[in-house]
Amino acid sequence: MSGRIIVVEDEPRLSSLLSDYLRQAGFDPLCFADGREVVQRVREQAPDLVLLDLMLPGKDGIEICKEIRAFSSVPIVMVTARVEEIDRLLGLELGADDYICKPFSPREVVARVKAVLRRAGGRKEDPHPDLLLDRERFKAVLHGRDLDLTVVEFQLMSFLAGHPGQIFSRSRLMDQIYPDRRVVSDRTIDSHVKKLRRKIEAAAPGEEWIHSVYGAGYKFEEPS
Repeated sequence: MSGRIIVVEDEPRLSSLLSDYLRQAGFDPLCFADGREVVQRVREQAPDLVLLDLMLPGKDGIEICKEIRAFSSVPIVMVTARVEEIDRLLGLELGADDYICKPFSPREVVARVKAVLRRAGGRKEDPHPDLLLDRERFKAVLHGRDLDLTVVEFQLMSFLAGHPGQIFSRSRLMDQIYPDRRVVSDRTIDSHVKKLRRKIEAAAPGEEWIHSVYGAGYKFEEPS
């Protein structure tokens, strides 16, 4: 088994140990110690799994898990010294795929990582057969035609497609595609949606994939 694993652990010795064991098992580990850089790294690196410590400098694992789940279904294994049941449940409810408590054997971690990846192998990353989303190259193909999206348009399309039927407000979508919190108008989202719809119409005339919900925002729904 192989794959890229992002290891988020602020204890240097433990991070190095986990990295060595994962590499010996055939994985390609990338290690980070500061919680503030993790979400962007997940966006950039498109890992196969994230091994995420709960207690981190800058931003804790729970917040990181929330942010990753807003745009990706990458498997997440949370690691922590906390053993209280409430923390265990909270971690899993946020979308974590597994939970490992310290102290642990590095071999156990590798075994759990392999198990989670095997389970994840059955997931269908893009549940819409006519719409293919390449998250590494920010490329969207509809009915075999490249939509030629900008990075922002792709992020918007990818996020909405990942939550079919769910309504998102303009402010929520702004938080998603502008994580740096830059000051932009709510109507910026309207402009991106308009351009996105125009490109969809060019590739699939008469099909509406992004729907406006009056007074609420937008949702993604595959044409029947």
